[in-house]
Amino acid sequence: MKQIGIALLSGALFGAGLTYSGMTDPAKVRGFLDVFGAWNPALIFVMGGAMLPMLLAWRLQPRLNAPLASERFSLPGARRIDGKLLGGAVLFGIGWGVAGLCPGPGLTDLALAPRRAATFVLAMLAGMALFRFTSRQIIPQAAKMLGTDEG
Repeated sequence: MKQIGIALLSGALFGAGLTYSGMTDPAKVRGFLDVFGAWNPALIFVMGGAMLPMLLAWRLQPRLNAPLASERFSLPGARRIDGKLLGGAVLFGIGWGVAGLCPGPGLTDLALAPRRAATFVLAMLAGMALFRFTSRQIIPQAAKMLGTDEG
């Protein structure tokens, strides 16, 4: 029960922060991404405000035995930059620039602007399903053909 309560509180705080900062407004996000046009640098403070607590968390984590609401930490295992990571980052950036939303603000917008957000969220879910299908089918076959261990 403690985990659910902390997850709900964290999600509500995250959604409120996204809304307050303007990250749920696609026009504001596109203005931030338009560095060669009518650039709006305001979201730099949002990103900096997100990076500072994470820097602190990454510094504190090795000193802790476990997080407050779980038996163990769930940290990413991969540490190398590969084609899948770069390709995913490129697709994420293109989608962010076109839609003006990324997954967090997209889900938050389901409550704020459901018609606008529904298209984005459905496309995001379709992309996730397509990745799951292709990663099981295409990526292992390509890795085998290329003689790499990417699969």
